[in-house]
Amino acid sequence: MTRMGMPHVGRGAKAFLLAVTVVSLFALGFASPTLAKKPTGEYANFGDCPLSNPETVGCVYAQTTGGEFKISSTAVPITKTITLQGGLALNAEHTGTVFTPAADGNTLSKTPQTVPGGLLKILAPEFFPEPLKKIFNEFINKGITGATATTELVATPSLSIDAAIEGKGIALSLPVRVHLENSFLGSGCYIGSKAHPVTVELTTGTTSPPLPNLPITGSPGELEIKNEGNLIIDKKNSLVNNSFSAPEAEGCGSQILFGLFTGLIDDAVDSELSLPSAAGHNTAILNGNEEVAVAEAVRASEK
Repeated sequence: MTRMGMPHVGRGAKAFLLAVTVVSLFALGFASPTLAKKPTGEYANFGDCPLSNPETVGCVYAQTTGGEFKISSTAVPITKTITLQGGLALNAEHTGTVFTPAADGNTLSKTPQTVPGGLLKILAPEFFPEPLKKIFNEFINKGITGATATTELVATPSLSIDAAIEGKGIALSLPVRVHLENSFLGSGCYIGSKAHPVTVELTTGTTSPPLPNLPITGSPGELEIKNEGNLIIDKKNSLVNNSFSAPEAEGCGSQILFGLFTGLIDDAVDSELSLPSAAGHNTAILNGNEEVAVAEAVRASEK
């Protein structure tokens, strides 16, 4: 990065000037606010790019606006926009780039998607003990059967722009867990964890899943290069994978009766969703748009 030259000021003079400035501001009865610069214009979407990291050479902003996440026979359509954002830094060998998290840590937005029909939606499983059956059926009778599923990152994803554009290889790898929530399941019900993530390796090309799934094909989308190559916009892309596996549910119903029946509720969720679900029984389709920019151009747009 080119830095403008500045006139030489001695260390003692700098300290004196700083002290005078601070005293003057307090004398006026206010302190100077910190005005954070933000990208503007066509680079405005890159506000969470980790630009303070000198190793950042690129910025990423992607939105999934449609598709689905399917585990066994339960498909959750993506009806609310999910945002992925962060940066790209040179790898140790300087032969490529690695994805770096968003500046505020919100790399993948936690966007709840509605599970059609809810979970455990009819009657309490027969293997529930009577006290738990009573509680469950009261929830059913009150109509509290809806459920949401939220995909959450548990580690840093990886991204290959070349693979996404060429439609070959892994374009995006997401190590995630799926957070299931409703009034009965509580707030601690997950499929996957940091120790056992659901790793979804997405491609814009064609998959090679184990049976019974058959190959599906994504799309690199419609590419637009702007600002002398400093900004790449990829519209209507589709990233797909149908060869990942999903582990058993954990922590479901941990708020019911002090968690005494958590294991049983985990078993009920596993039964409903056919968990664990082996590779070849699950599918992820992420449709949306992506923007990638040269970090230096984003920095130059800041105001």
